Amino acid sequence: MTRSPAPEAPVDGPTTVDAAGTPARPPMRDARARRRLHRVEHRWALAFVGLPVIGFLLFTLYPIGFAIYASLTSWNGLGPMRFVGLDNYTQLLSDEYFHKSLFNTFFYMIGIPIGLALSLLLALALNRRIPGRTAFRTIYYVPVISSLAAIAIVWQFAYNGDFGLINQALGWFGIDGPDWLQNTATVKPAIILMAIWKGLGYSMLLYLAAIQSVPASLYEAAALDGANAFQKFRSITMPMVRPVTFFLVVTNIIAGAQIFTEVNIMTPTGGPEFSSASVVWYIVRKAFRYQQMGYATAMAIVLGILVLVITLIQFRLNRRNSFSIE
Repeated sequence: MTRSPAPEAPVDGPTTVDAAGTPARPPMRDARARRRLHRVEHRWALAFVGLPVIGFLLFTLYPIGFAIYASLTSWNGLGPMRFVGLDNYTQLLSDEYFHKSLFNTFFYMIGIPIGLALSLLLALALNRRIPGRTAFRTIYYVPVISSLAAIAIVWQFAYNGDFGLINQALGWFGIDGPDWLQNTATVKPAIILMAIWKGLGYSMLLYLAAIQSVPASLYEAAALDGANAFQKFRSITMPMVRPVTFFLVVTNIIAGAQIFTEVNIMTPTGGPEFSSASVVWYIVRKAFRYQQMGYATAMAIVLGILVLVITLIQFRLNRRNSFSIE
């Protein structure tokens, strides 16, 4: 009978055996493996964290710093920069066109609460079990995904004082409609109406999702207490959709401060007596038509600061009105 050779002893020390009889890895080898794994994890962590940081530095922080410096110079966008200090900001104080465009920009924001109120009413209506509600939801959302330039052109024809669809419809009732985009009293309301129509579906969709996420038990408890439909809306629906309202107000203010395409297409000259020009439209005009890039950058900095202040105020108000359900 042949005897089997004895097993060789491990190189790095005796092998320990656990309760099940399985050889266990030596402690020193476990420590080295853990250190090696930690080094690999740290390298991958630095790679994943470093890429966003580099992107932020290159595409956000550097452009902001360059814009601040450019606002302190006289520059045409191509030639050398000439440092002028705060002259551009001083000029803004006496620029009546900048003041008027700033007023027009904030006037356009009147459409924000109107649009949100209509969106909430539409969401409440389309949350009911009515025939064709899916089709109606789709119809209201189509303008959101449509080209803004194309929509502005369509509304420009609709507002035409001679053959526009709106004046033709008013003519059926014996009303002689104005030339909407060439009248100082109607040009801003006309653009506001178009902007409300364009964004109605997006706000409606968010409100609809918020309403459908409200627990049904809250409405059932209110019904047991004898609450009517308006009391349920005021005491349950409105507080529950408040986060969505806050989000829409902040995003609409930021978007409203940057309104440009509608103004540039519907009123390419800024409207009669500069009555429809927005700040961004005026910035683009100064920068690329008159090659006053430094002055245009100063206007952009001022607009950004104003939007930041308004946004911080909104966050402050929202923090005061926050609530929680236990």
